[in-house]
Amino acid sequence: MTAGQNLLGIPPTNLPDDPAAAKLEEGVHPEQVAAAYPTSSLAWAQLAEDALADGLTVQGYAYARTGYHRGLDALRKNGWRGQGPVPWSHEPNRGVLRAFAALAHAAAAIGETDEQQRCTQLLRDSSAEAAAELGL
Repeated sequence: MTAGQNLLGIPPTNLPDDPAAAKLEEGVHPEQVAAAYPTSSLAWAQLAEDALADGLTVQGYAYARTGYHRGLDALRKNGWRGQGPVPWSHEPNRGVLRAFAALAHAAAAIGETDEQQRCTQLLRDSSAEAAAELGL
């Protein structure tokens, strides 16, 4: 048995393409992208990561929490039932996985240990590859 093996036999959840990704790649500021595509967990994750990198912990936490909830909504809309793989290798999944990681990092920064542990475990359970890639 290998780490990250899907023992429950639940099929992976693969989100549809996120139009916000193209805008971010074009260099459009993440605030503009989040305003134009408020359901995009990728845009919120980018805002969270930028805020955390700039030492704006509370703002990063708020952006990450928004991305987390938007990501859960998208996953559920696409058949996810609270468990099962969300592969990092599927590019459109990266926004929600990055939002999970950003919320774990932000929660740790403000001392919210329970949420940090919960989000870290959610990320690891969803994608061990994403957890490793994102430092969790």
